[in-house]
Amino acid sequence: MKVLANDGISKSGIAALEKGGYEVITTKVAQEQVANFINEKGIEIVLVRSATKIRKDIIDACPGLKVIGRGGVGMDNIDVEYARSKGIHIINTPASSTESVAELVFAHLFTGVRFLQDANRNMPLEGDSNFNGLKKAYANGTELRGKTLGIIGFGRIGQAVAKIALGLGMRVIATDSYIEKASIRVNFFNGQFMDIEIITEPLAHVFQHADFITLHVPAQEKYIIDTEELALMKDGAGIVNCARGGVINEVALVEALDQEKIAFAGLDVFENEPQPEIQILMHPKISLTPHIGAATREAQDRIGTELAEQIIGHFEKK
Repeated sequence: MKVLANDGISKSGIAALEKGGYEVITTKVAQEQVANFINEKGIEIVLVRSATKIRKDIIDACPGLKVIGRGGVGMDNIDVEYARSKGIHIINTPASSTESVAELVFAHLFTGVRFLQDANRNMPLEGDSNFNGLKKAYANGTELRGKTLGIIGFGRIGQAVAKIALGLGMRVIATDSYIEKASIRVNFFNGQFMDIEIITEPLAHVFQHADFITLHVPAQEKYIIDTEELALMKDGAGIVNCARGGVINEVALVEALDQEKIAFAGLDVFENEPQPEIQILMHPKISLTPHIGAATREAQDRIGTELAEQIIGHFEKK
């Protein structure tokens, strides 16, 4: 059987599939050519990440498709229910990128509280001529220890973020529509650990009491953070979004940053991805990454291997 990994797959994933007797094609096919390529090559399994979209048109045009796989958590780029109605098996890897995303959240938090996004722009330009001026400009940083982190969405990634926060000495509050409480195990290097139970709270309470907000929710039909929610937040709070674009009203966010209601934002995802608004890209108070939450070598190895195992397991059952 032929597998098209249109957004790439790790070497470990390729090796596992080839060992199982599958042919893996990693040619990058343009979105508008995906259906033709699938049919011409006789591909039965398509693997994507966030770039390639597998919508109803492709599903209808490719009757030979048997499996669609998403390397990662969210599947908003796949018409999942429609594909299932056509008998296509859908797989994803919800746990494989958890730690990578959680660590990126803290990369943005550390960047924001110490102005690194702005310092990294200005040091190459003024570091030799205005060193003391820049030193003064970035002298009022904030520590994370002792502060309150509000987590919106308390699934796997939200709980992994909580572990890191607790290890840093932060207070953690969380909200989730489906999870009432979770026991967070904080592991230490010597084999010791501590279990901490966190009971989720109403969304408004999290906005009102958190020093920093981080979002871990799927794609939404409306904003989770808009003008009203920003008004609820503490003055000088920080916001990180490594979940999905469209959960924050970016116009309202820029306004809150300009008015100093919000101190900084860290964004890995954007409303108009892959062409974020220039006001977002150029803002000195926004730490930016190009949707790389799951893009670590370790996560990609786990994703590739897990996809391969699910594919092989699915067809062994038949």
